[in-house]
Amino acid sequence: MPSPSKRTLHGLDWLNFLLADVQTGVGPFLAIYLAGNGWNEQRVGIALTVGGIAGILTQTPAGALVDRLYSKRALIAAGVGALAAGALLIAFAPSFWPVMSAQMLIGGTSSIFGPAICAVSLGIVGQQAFDARQGRNQTFNSAGNVVAALSMGLLGYFLSNRSIFFFVAACTLPTLLALRRIEPQEIDYELARGGKKKSQDGEPVGISALFTDRPLVIFLICAVMFHFANAAMLPLLGETLAKGQGRQSMMFMSACVVTTQLVITMISSWAGRTAGSWGRKPLLLIGFGVLPVRAVLYTLTHHSVALIAIQILDGVGAGIFGVVSVLVIADLTQGTGRFNLTLGAISTAVGIGAALSQVIAGSIVEHFNFNVGFLFLGAVAMAAFAILYFLMPETRNRQFLEPNP
Repeated sequence: MPSPSKRTLHGLDWLNFLLADVQTGVGPFLAIYLAGNGWNEQRVGIALTVGGIAGILTQTPAGALVDRLYSKRALIAAGVGALAAGALLIAFAPSFWPVMSAQMLIGGTSSIFGPAICAVSLGIVGQQAFDARQGRNQTFNSAGNVVAALSMGLLGYFLSNRSIFFFVAACTLPTLLALRRIEPQEIDYELARGGKKKSQDGEPVGISALFTDRPLVIFLICAVMFHFANAAMLPLLGETLAKGQGRQSMMFMSACVVTTQLVITMISSWAGRTAGSWGRKPLLLIGFGVLPVRAVLYTLTHHSVALIAIQILDGVGAGIFGVVSVLVIADLTQGTGRFNLTLGAISTAVGIGAALSQVIAGSIVEHFNFNVGFLFLGAVAMAAFAILYFLMPETRNRQFLEPNP
């Protein structure tokens, strides 16, 4: 296939840099913002869960839409606009129902970003170069999150907690400008959905065939458990930092997010390259293995500097999973024409795990304490590691076993 232009590749870099992940970027700050407005742990958990539920309901349709839609840039632009609207609603009305509405809007529309960015990348560079491209995407996204977290922390400390949501809205314009630099004619439609270049083989494989594929089902279970264990940890940490810290809590949370994102930035490109030589499974075992260790460490100290340092493990786990999980799905759906639908369906299941994590962990903390909550999440993470180790096969160079419809 022809090499993509520098303009398109640079546009994709900047798009990943500017397009912060709403759930992991705004989420922890939202927990502090709501706690500062008198919300208790359980109500904060419900608010975060609402966004997760909205994502659950839209992930699979969003993936199917990305597979079918030629104008993927327009879809991303619509999501960016909705993100800004939701952030402004939270800023102007931090009461129960407006926050619920904003979380539904943000969660529902942000579900398109993951499959759309992956589709655009795969359609531009092709399957052979996708490992390195996915690592580069994650590197630029994490670097952007570092800048965003630093900015949010400083704005929250020197101005107000509410100002971080205005910052999110202000990022809309440069994000859309970066999107315009990607040339639409350089995105191969068939490659972007996990099919074959200029394929003449007819319709994609049946959806039911995908989910009778044993490695795909095992990976689905592991991914759900990973996110169930991981999703509530940073918001719970944010709530512990918010107690008695006043406005300094935003700076502490900013430091936590920055630490995580700096580690992701440093290891993502390495993870993408290494996944092509080591294989997917060894890297996934590292990413899964650090999660129970992190949960236990949270229970051993309440010192802010130590808690921030533990976020290095969060960066290792998130950096590896963010890159390699997409590569595994691309491996398991190669030639099917269902890459984005499968990515969306797995994201739906993962969203269920993450949403349940927020409300269950919040309830455990409400009835017991933070340490019990962290240890519960660590036990789930350990079970996910065991399933991955004993049951999940290597997927590198594996094409779907039933490539015909």
